[in-house]
Amino acid sequence: MEERVEAMLDSNVTNSELKLLTEKFNKAMREGKCDVDTKFQYAVTLSRSRLSADHHRAITLLEDLCVSGDPEAFRDYLFYLIIVNIKLHDYVRALECAKKFLEIEPSNRQVQDLKDYADKKRFNNGMKGLAIVGGAVLAAGALVMAFKSK
Repeated sequence: MEERVEAMLDSNVTNSELKLLTEKFNKAMREGKCDVDTKFQYAVTLSRSRLSADHHRAITLLEDLCVSGDPEAFRDYLFYLIIVNIKLHDYVRALECAKKFLEIEPSNRQVQDLKDYADKKRFNNGMKGLAIVGGAVLAAGALVMAFKSK
C-alpha cells in the first residue's frame, strides 16, 4: 500500500510542463476565458510540483472548483485535494477530503490507501510530538531535582 501511495505522491511535473500550463492558465485568465477544464489541468499540474507554494495555489484552485466547478468532477477535485494536503503534511485536511470522497465512492482503493497513509502519518507525527514533550518534561524534572539537591 505504502509503495503505491508514495508513487502517487512522487509524480512530479517537469519545469517545462509547469511553465507551459502556467502560461496557458494566465493567458486564459487575462482573456477572461478560463474554463473549468483549464483551471483543473493547472491545479493538477501545480499539485505535481515540488514547491509548496504551488501546492497552496493548487488547493485554492481545487477548493474553488469544488464550489463552482463541474459537479460530475467533484470527486476528481477531492482526489487531488487529498494528494496536495498529504504533500503539505496537512493530514487532518487530507483525511477530511478522503472521507468525503469515500462517501461518494466507498470502494475506491486508491483513496482508501491515501486515507490509510495520511492516518498513519498523522499518528506517527502525534507520537513524535508526545516523545518530544515527554523528553522536555523529563529534562525539566531533572533540572528541578538538581537545583533542589544543592
